[in-house]
Amino acid sequence: MTGKSFEVSLVKNKVDRPTPGLTKGSAEFDSNNEDNGVLFYVNKSGFPVSKNTWERMWSHAAKVHPQGNVPMAEIREQKELPKVNIPSAPTFQPTTAVQCRLDAVQDYMKELQYNHTGTQFFEIRKTRPISGLMDTAKEMIRESLPIKCLEAVILSLYLTNGAPGLERFPISFKTEFAGTIHRHVVLGIYHSGRYGALGMSRREDLMYKPLEFRNLWELIFDFEDAYKKYFHMVKKVKVGLPVSHDPHSFEQIQWQMMSVHPNKQSRLELQREIDKYTKDLKNRFKWSSSYSTYQFVKENTRPSLESSCHRKQVTSSVTGKAPWRDSLKQASGSTEASLSPRPVVACDSSDDEGEVYNNPKTDSLKGGVTEVYQIGV
Repeated sequence: MTGKSFEVSLVKNKVDRPTPGLTKGSAEFDSNNEDNGVLFYVNKSGFPVSKNTWERMWSHAAKVHPQGNVPMAEIREQKELPKVNIPSAPTFQPTTAVQCRLDAVQDYMKELQYNHTGTQFFEIRKTRPISGLMDTAKEMIRESLPIKCLEAVILSLYLTNGAPGLERFPISFKTEFAGTIHRHVVLGIYHSGRYGALGMSRREDLMYKPLEFRNLWELIFDFEDAYKKYFHMVKKVKVGLPVSHDPHSFEQIQWQMMSVHPNKQSRLELQREIDKYTKDLKNRFKWSSSYSTYQFVKENTRPSLESSCHRKQVTSSVTGKAPWRDSLKQASGSTEASLSPRPVVACDSSDDEGEVYNNPKTDSLKGGVTEVYQIGV
């Protein structure tokens, strides 16, 4: 498909007013997707980008740019372009605090920048299993190209996998401005009794929200207030189910389990409905994080086969101190005892205190955070 056969307007084309000649059964429609109530191109040919996709992107950018094809031609005629810094994906130590992880993930996505080209580089099918979407997230890191809001949700899920006590769930918004429908999605997060969000947007206050909201409705109202500053009317808000931390899961992300209509309901009604859903959401939190906590322990208590003192190295690398390691090793001279998992600490992120198992000397900390991220199995 060339730029001559079909034109996309990023301003005037509404969802309920399709472009003439563009139908859901046509090939042209399959090459586009819906974002912010308008149509945009999607790169379905993968990487390296095909010649047709490349030319289509430049042609579309020239149509929507205020100066037309002039800046595009200047860029393409240059033989030497300035080098672009490629950001490095964040890596975390087992003891890295959750808030530090979230800040690093959001900073990394900001370095990738928001995609203004009108062509989405990574195809995201919401019906794909989690394992397939995680493969797409790896591709985002490898290519280091600008991303849109939906891509940012998938990338955030991948980078926060295994974070102990962290719950993730999608939050989608449908708004209207000047008769045009706009759609946006962020990744809601929950940890230690606080809610927040990760994501990407053209607006700073429509993506990242720190973990400072005591209730889910407070987080949603904060997004609604931000939309009002840009004269958007929020028509619908959808909240999904918690997403598993298992990157190999064949489950699908549940994008919508509750929907509210802020333009038709009072804030008191919204608060009651969201609170009702939050109770069910919290009941599912422990289920979705069961993999992350157990896998976190499993991966960080695996002994190093290169060392003759397995028990000592594993303990010191994770906690830095374990006064009971020598007594445990002396209790049984067998290799099996020295390779057994450490005593565990089970701690719900919403509880005030952690519960200690098999190790009375380990003190639990306030706020659901402990030095040893483990769970009794």
